[in-house]
Amino acid sequence: MPKVKTNPGAKKRFWLTGTGKLKRRHAYKSHILTKKSTKRKRNLTYPALVDKADEKNIKLLLGIK
Repeated sequence: MPKVKTNPGAKKRFWLTGTGKLKRRHAYKSHILTKKSTKRKRNLTYPALVDKADEKNIKLLLGIK
């Protein structure tokens, strides 16, 4: 059986925690920051967990069972 290739785009965007959950970065933090509040920009800085509905597909892209 062939090896499962890791999707290069996914490997840059997601990572596993120690307990096997997936983490991601927030969107909307790259440009047009003047109209966003300081609190909103600060909250977009920290990583978030991937939603349970998307976990299966992302794990497939990362080559994780």
